[in-house]
Amino acid sequence: MPFLVISACSFSGIYNNSSGNSQAATAPITLKVGEGFVDPIGYYESIPRFSWQIDPTASYKFQQAFQIQMASSVSKIADADLWDSLKQQSSANAWIKYQGKPLSSSQKVYWRVRIWDEDNQVSNWSKPATIELGLLSNHDWQGKWIRHPETGDTVTFDVSDNKTKEVKTVTNKVYRPQYLRRSFTTHDNTNLEKTEIKPSIKQVRLYITSKGIFNAYVNGQKVSEDVMTPGWTPYKQRIETLTYDVTSLVNLGTNVLAATVAEGWHTGRYLKLRALKVEPSALLAQLEITYSDGTSQIVTTAQNWQVTLNGPIRSAGNCDGETYDANYEMSGWNTVDFNANDWNTVITENIEPHVALAPKRHQAAAIKLTIPAQEIVEVANPKPGVVVFDMGQNMLGVPELSLPGIANQKMTFRFAEALHKNTFYTKNLRTAKATDYYTPAKSGQINYIPTFTFHGYRYVEISGFDQSKTPELSWVKGRVLHSNFIVNANFKSAHAKLNKLSKNVVWGLRGNFLDIPTDCPQRDERLGWTGDAQVFAAPSMYMADVYGFWAAWMQSVREAQNPDGGVPNFVPNKGHGFGKLASAGWGDVAVIIPWELYLLNGDKQFLRDNYDMIKGWLDFHNSRSENYISSLRGFKDWLQPYAKKGQTPQYLISTAYYARSLDYAVKIAKVLGYENDASAYTQTLNKVKQAFRNKFYDENTKVKSASTQTSYLLPLAFELFEGQDRINAQQHLVKTIKASDKHLGTGFLGTPLLAPVLQKIGRSDLMFDVLFKETYPSWFYSINNGATTTWERWNSYSLAEGFSKESMNSLNHYAYGAVAKWFYEGILGIQPASAGFKEINIAPQFNHRLKHASGSYKTPQGEVKVSWKIEQDQLDMQVSIPKNSRGNFKLPQVTDLTINGVKLTESNQHILAQQPPGVYQINGIILPAKSN
Repeated sequence: MPFLVISACSFSGIYNNSSGNSQAATAPITLKVGEGFVDPIGYYESIPRFSWQIDPTASYKFQQAFQIQMASSVSKIADADLWDSLKQQSSANAWIKYQGKPLSSSQKVYWRVRIWDEDNQVSNWSKPATIELGLLSNHDWQGKWIRHPETGDTVTFDVSDNKTKEVKTVTNKVYRPQYLRRSFTTHDNTNLEKTEIKPSIKQVRLYITSKGIFNAYVNGQKVSEDVMTPGWTPYKQRIETLTYDVTSLVNLGTNVLAATVAEGWHTGRYLKLRALKVEPSALLAQLEITYSDGTSQIVTTAQNWQVTLNGPIRSAGNCDGETYDANYEMSGWNTVDFNANDWNTVITENIEPHVALAPKRHQAAAIKLTIPAQEIVEVANPKPGVVVFDMGQNMLGVPELSLPGIANQKMTFRFAEALHKNTFYTKNLRTAKATDYYTPAKSGQINYIPTFTFHGYRYVEISGFDQSKTPELSWVKGRVLHSNFIVNANFKSAHAKLNKLSKNVVWGLRGNFLDIPTDCPQRDERLGWTGDAQVFAAPSMYMADVYGFWAAWMQSVREAQNPDGGVPNFVPNKGHGFGKLASAGWGDVAVIIPWELYLLNGDKQFLRDNYDMIKGWLDFHNSRSENYISSLRGFKDWLQPYAKKGQTPQYLISTAYYARSLDYAVKIAKVLGYENDASAYTQTLNKVKQAFRNKFYDENTKVKSASTQTSYLLPLAFELFEGQDRINAQQHLVKTIKASDKHLGTGFLGTPLLAPVLQKIGRSDLMFDVLFKETYPSWFYSINNGATTTWERWNSYSLAEGFSKESMNSLNHYAYGAVAKWFYEGILGIQPASAGFKEINIAPQFNHRLKHASGSYKTPQGEVKVSWKIEQDQLDMQVSIPKNSRGNFKLPQVTDLTINGVKLTESNQHILAQQPPGVYQINGIILPAKSN
């Protein structure tokens, strides 16, 4: 049956939701600014963008106009002393840009919105929402960077052999965590007459950041549960700052502001051992106190701070772990009564004018889950005094430990992703030590949670504990760490392994979304590889509220772009030579993420922000092309299985991606109104398509090199062929898949294209065959071998043989998890028909192997839901289309359709489109599947 559309006027009974009151009184809800911030403190935009939704319980369905008011106080909101948009005829409910009076650092404003419905009835005003800006400029900071005087920028070694450069001792303390504090007194009220009203503390804000990572305290109380702050950006260009409300922590009288600072990403290492010259860690803070009488006070980082390196955290690094010695604990070190006379005076450094201090533009990382240990493992050849705990889940985070120790006996905690032939195995971590140490000051129960490190692990090995005690599962819990976003993933089906795969993909997301999108969380790498990111960004949007996360990282990509327009292999890269190189399919992240995320959220500002980078990347790609064939190097179809039998050629891949970026650039330019650019890119695109066709394929559109699945997926996914060439390529693709016994044969670039291409050519049946394969290479192969995340390699591990022999072998990579996008866009059929899901396509892919599937996606308008089940070829499906959206139903596999009890006749079965918001009950008969 062809694409179906039903006229709403002809079938008014299909959606039965009476208008109720003539007054559409229900106010808008879910007021947000920017990329999903709700009542933010320390917001980053001086020109905010507003979004809201229609209440699902409202009697009306659509918005035809809106009005926004913003004021400097809640009492002035009716006067809108900052901005009144007046009534704007528009159905847009997201990304409305502020056009009022200029806003300034630290300013707090109030805003509200009301809308007019399809009958021009005005709603009530929403509840007021707030925005409080952070410090937007370097000039807003009054303090200086401070650090310990012994943390210089050069590491000095004592060397006994000048030839081997054997390191004996490290005399510099650049890597030692710093403890910093200063006392301050709030405004002295002793001179006031007893009859006078003494001003109280009205508000206190702490603006803070570090070179490195920090924890902050006021009067001994931690100011936030954020971790690994401020995060990872290109530090020579931008360092993010945090804002905290600490009003309840500051007292009238004497107070203490304190912080600990460790190396983090800024000073720490990755990929290699310690450098001889590093940028030392430092702290920058500004405490602003506002009193009830209108006066204020500012406390900053300056020469009057004290610092020590002799705290209990002796060392801490991302890759190597943390060393904690309780003998160095300083009870009350961050409180008023502590005596710090033997501490050092800090040294100060001016704020660099060329390094932007900017409010953090997405949520900081946090502990999001805590899970108990599942089993104490009997390993092969056990060592006395060593016990191994299985957490049951490969994760990113730190352990929460509570176990018996002996005074001054060092306890060791090691981490591993899996057991290798039933032995504890860390070789795949390469140089990452991934080991924490704890030395108790006294015997008894110790409680320890590492502070300034993180690990990718499933297994925890513990030694050095009190061996007179029997190990218990309660000794270890796992604290799961990732950027503080909400995981929305809710895909479920009747197939247990498909559900497990869906969960594994989500755990891969959790394990690699730590401030930036990393390739892996465990070995000495943990980098923001651009190729991994571009294939997983759009899929991740279906599973978590991560738009702000991606928008923030894309700013780092813009900042890391090379002067010639090349986009580095990983971002940030701290000047790493290999990392600064540009590669096909990796650097194309500059164009792919902006366009694909725009389709999902409709935010034109995201396109504008990245447009110069897009143009620079295309200029760079053009400079690496001759006769419209790209010579850009890269990683081919990274980790393609059976590559020795024939790899997809590098220049075929790079030329295809050149075309893909040109195609997206045309679309982006048109959205932004740059018609000349769109025309120029279109002309180049057509020439690249023709050159690509002639260079790499014969007269029957058969690839001239090894016939790989990716060599056909690329042109079909990127629409590089037309007419008979397209038909030929489809046939060749199907043959290559069948030739592999319906196994996939794709790497990082080809795998995400399998499902959408097969669906586009009407062969979702073949995608189900590939998806449900149990043997190598397949997704279920990893599940059959104990995977709880997605792997770097299709054969990274087996229960029988353990880890493969490859040096790069992570069990927590997200790239192959990109298939989860098809769970939502394919199996459930939820697709944007227009940017931001104002119009939604519902085109589920049914298969006899799957009897049920359900899930939803939170669009800017609201949640779209799909649930279907099949029993004896009878379809029972329910779809919810959110307010202010319309739905198109594409059900070619279904006959004898009824919608909300109304049977479709022969005369009106040809169309079911532009349906209004509501709940749709769909029944019918599933047509027989195609023959394989």
